[in-house]
Amino acid sequence: MAKTPVLTPRADDFPRWYQDLIGKAELAENGPVRGTMVVRPYGYGLWERMQQELDARIKEAGAQNAYFPLLIPQSYLTKEAEHVEGFAPELAVVTHGGGKELEEPVVVRPTSETIVNDSFSRWVQSHRDLPLLINQWANVVRWELRPRVFLRTTEFLWQEGHTAHATYEDARDYAARIHRDVYADFMQNVLAMDVVPGRKTARERFAGAVNTLTLEGMMGDGKALQLATSHELGQNFARAFGTRYLTGDGRQEYVWQTSWGSTTRMIGALVMSHGDDDGLRVPPRLAAVQAVVVAVRDDGEVLATARGVGDRLTAAGVRVHVDDRTDTPFGRRAVDWELKGVPVRIEIGPRDLENGTAVLVRRATGSKEPTAIEALPGKLPGVLEAEQALLLAQSRAHREDRTAEVTTIEEAVEAAGTGWARIPWAALGPEGEAKLAERGVSVRCLVAADGSVPGSDDQPGNVAVVARAY
Repeated sequence: MAKTPVLTPRADDFPRWYQDLIGKAELAENGPVRGTMVVRPYGYGLWERMQQELDARIKEAGAQNAYFPLLIPQSYLTKEAEHVEGFAPELAVVTHGGGKELEEPVVVRPTSETIVNDSFSRWVQSHRDLPLLINQWANVVRWELRPRVFLRTTEFLWQEGHTAHATYEDARDYAARIHRDVYADFMQNVLAMDVVPGRKTARERFAGAVNTLTLEGMMGDGKALQLATSHELGQNFARAFGTRYLTGDGRQEYVWQTSWGSTTRMIGALVMSHGDDDGLRVPPRLAAVQAVVVAVRDDGEVLATARGVGDRLTAAGVRVHVDDRTDTPFGRRAVDWELKGVPVRIEIGPRDLENGTAVLVRRATGSKEPTAIEALPGKLPGVLEAEQALLLAQSRAHREDRTAEVTTIEEAVEAAGTGWARIPWAALGPEGEAKLAERGVSVRCLVAADGSVPGSDDQPGNVAVVARAY
């Protein structure tokens, strides 16, 4: 009799597979209010690692962390017309507090450009105060009509950066730096995702921005997911809030601004990019647990050896967990660790001890090999780097294999049924983009002919990357 699969096979029902994996890997569950989620400890551990890696890159770029209020006066959002229009359908508005109707309704933070500018207008007085580079780690609320855990939830966790600069060029260059040195570097070198950096079209641009830079990833089913964005805000919010500075020669000028963010959506991307029919596959540089040492049986020598191996691997710089729950069947524990995607599993049983070996199981490949216990501390770092490189290579191959070069709208729609399409922007344009949207396909970004990020929407040779998206 065939063994019942733990997860719905991806090829049978990708959305069901995703939901199965989120639950069975103990990443998250739905909250009591529609569209909210409870992030469980294993899922939150992934988020903490993402925070650590991103926060280090953000600080390397010169930004400092701060915190701004969750509740924003409704009048603040109306000061920038395009911004409020873009967010109006998603707002959660508080009209009562303390048993009384509020004199002015307040909005639960959907993003913080307005509340940040209220502070920036006081903090910035002189050119000596610039650039002002601020980041915050927070939660936001955007009322979601079609929620899906991690991908689209009413409340989610994120970081949002907000900066003010003396010149357009300084703001433009800083937005590009965050896009390249923080987000692209993290996605490729930690999440092992072969993302495509590009420029959003006017139709897809952030509400209130003059330019939006994006990173788009291809998921296992060929759809696109926007992973992080960096926006040039121009002087739109500065004019709305009166954020000005005194120049060196005594003139009053409005600042130029950026904002940028990434969210817990990255956990969903991790699942859909690297997951397989056995569960998650977590890149070693991200994994909170890089190696799990599993004691196969309740045997004193086995347990002592497993704990000793754990100590030696920790000393070698590997993030380790020792699974000594021998009251739980070994097979069940092995399946659980596969579901959670721990990069390496080291199995130690009585027979292994007789040979002085352990069974080294690599999650990315599924390979199993006897390995001398004494050799493990020296071998593991190299194994982990090999697993990291393999996941990135597989992500790149997947994107390349399922991206088609096309010249017509019909060809683009057909290609978007299984993956992405690349079409010259000159052959598509805003009118063609609108026609694609009518058929559920969007322009994810514009890229230059050489694959770099173009300096403008109408730069000669621009290519539109189009796909169905989450």
